[in-house]
Amino acid sequence: MRLFLFDIDGTLVSVRGAGRTAFARALLEIYGTSGSIDRYDFRGRTDLSIVHELMTEAGLDGDRIRAGVEQCFAAYARELTRVIGDGSRIQVLPGVAEVIRRLGARTDEPTGLWPFFRVAAYGGDHADRLRLPAIACDRARALGHEFTFDRVTIIGDTPLDVACARGCGAVAVAVATGQYTVEELASHRPDMLFADLADVDRVVARLADGVP
Repeated sequence: MRLFLFDIDGTLVSVRGAGRTAFARALLEIYGTSGSIDRYDFRGRTDLSIVHELMTEAGLDGDRIRAGVEQCFAAYARELTRVIGDGSRIQVLPGVAEVIRRLGARTDEPTGLWPFFRVAAYGGDHADRLRLPAIACDRARALGHEFTFDRVTIIGDTPLDVACARGCGAVAVAVATGQYTVEELASHRPDMLFADLADVDRVVARLADGVP
């Protein structure tokens, strides 16, 4: 048994800029400024690091930033729901739905992806992306499943996803469905590299095998 940890935006789905829009509104509401969010590079960053980096650059002190984090995330969730709640801006990327269904070994066919994910670690759990795999493994352990990092596969669309896997000894899988090209991702030497997940049989066979 393996634990598959997927990045979301750019790997599973594309929300076409909705995250940046919702984040800007939340920061402005809670901190009075969204900082330099228009030129900030979101790719592979955790939610906590985004808040701290943008608000520090905007001149807010650490105590003020930390005091507003929970309110900011609540506002972000509310704004994101407002922006993408009807699903019109969400695109499930090629092959994703079937890959997830097969890896989850489920026989039912729900319309969404969420039922297939038993555990997760999110960008709001820790500012350091390298800490997230351990958090996910702890949550799996609480459900009665023990995973060592060599039995974890991390799939994402940025070099920081590859670095996250390298940091804990997990299998690093890169997919070029985000803002990085195949060539750019290849330069970071992931264990597996896909242009997309559309070739479901090949992708599932390689991921399930777990051999770099």
